[in-house]
Amino acid sequence: MAVHVLNIVKSLQKLTINSRCRLAPTLHKRLIPELPTNEVIFANTTRNSTNFFNKLPAEALWKGITSVSNAGKKRGRGKRVSKKNIKDLNRGQVIGVGKANIVWPGLTAPIIRGKELVEQQKLPEDPEREKKLSELRDRMGNIRHAKLSPLERGWSGSKMPGRSIGPPDPIGEDTFDGFDTKVLELKTVFNMKGNFGRKRRLSVFVITGNGNGLAGFATGKGIESRTALRKAKNRAGQKLMHIKVFRGHTVFHDFFTQFGKTKIFVSQRPEGHGLICHRAIRTICEVVGIKNLYAKVEGSTNVQHVAKAFILGLLRQRTHEEIAEEKRLHLVELCKENGYFPKVLASPTSCRKTNELKHDEVLDFTQYCLDGRVILKRKTFPPFYTKHRSWEIYLKKQEKLRNHDKVRVHMKAEYGELRSFLTEKYPEARPAKPKLKSEKDANEEQTEN
Repeated sequence: MAVHVLNIVKSLQKLTINSRCRLAPTLHKRLIPELPTNEVIFANTTRNSTNFFNKLPAEALWKGITSVSNAGKKRGRGKRVSKKNIKDLNRGQVIGVGKANIVWPGLTAPIIRGKELVEQQKLPEDPEREKKLSELRDRMGNIRHAKLSPLERGWSGSKMPGRSIGPPDPIGEDTFDGFDTKVLELKTVFNMKGNFGRKRRLSVFVITGNGNGLAGFATGKGIESRTALRKAKNRAGQKLMHIKVFRGHTVFHDFFTQFGKTKIFVSQRPEGHGLICHRAIRTICEVVGIKNLYAKVEGSTNVQHVAKAFILGLLRQRTHEEIAEEKRLHLVELCKENGYFPKVLASPTSCRKTNELKHDEVLDFTQYCLDGRVILKRKTFPPFYTKHRSWEIYLKKQEKLRNHDKVRVHMKAEYGELRSFLTEKYPEARPAKPKLKSEKDANEEQTEN
């Protein structure tokens, strides 16, 4: 009987899986009646083979899902996949311990404790369990970046350019109190070598300053961003330069500067104007202590070229005393903010006379500071409606009233009231002043309301 069953098992192994599934019921009906009732035989019709999931351990399987091959990394795949961003959510989890703490005999507790049989029971909840799990996962790494406040964000979202990374590290007894370092550029650079292949590093360009005319910039490289930022920050602290700031808020004069293909025209602005310029120039001004400025960038907008050109222009500034001594003339300020009232900013030790001036000498201050250059300004065209007939009709109607507002403001500033040339002769020729309410009337109105 055993030989007969063995032959049947061998014939089953020769069949394919599909044919085995089809023929198994018919063979079962033929074989079962022939077997004695008191014998039970288990015939394993499946082939003993190891599965893919049985060959590799759990770590290798997880690595195949979460990691990227070296060829994929070179092609730019898996930029967000790293050990810092991967969290083992099973860590800290205990079977039977959770929102509902239950004792499971044979799984989380022994079946028999001493002479007593352990029964399934519910335990009280742990209020600090979620807090402990969150702290444990925070130490593993961050899946999502922490949300930054609007003041901490850089030029674009949570990226590093434009963000503050604090003062440089102290060197001995020298501490950088009041300094702040801001990132201007963070990029990935590659260096190809014959023995190591393509070597990847991060390059960081930063500027540091105390907001009072002292600043320095530097570049740092490293495999990790933290290392590159620390190197650049400390190098910038060792390369400080003194930059002149006029009246603590702007540059001394308009100037032109250039580095490579980058050209910058910088203009002085009054207090309250703000920084209207390239974002890299604005960041440098915040670190240096300049609050009001206008700058126009032409040509290449490479961040390092823009920063170097602007700092070069700041260092080449000349004070008003230096300009007055160089020209041997008085330097007089005429600005709209002071009502074009002349104010002497600097005077030379010996001033030239009018007959000593050359006929082709540049006496315009802006043109002199720009080394003879003239800024090309876009021509302003009149509005389209000025060509219509209706505009001429409107001007004729408004001719008697067009200067009334200016005259009113001038009279109030000059005389303190609106008056005419006949006011002195006829004092009653004044506009009626509104009656001021007495305290009694004001109190009555409050009570009525």
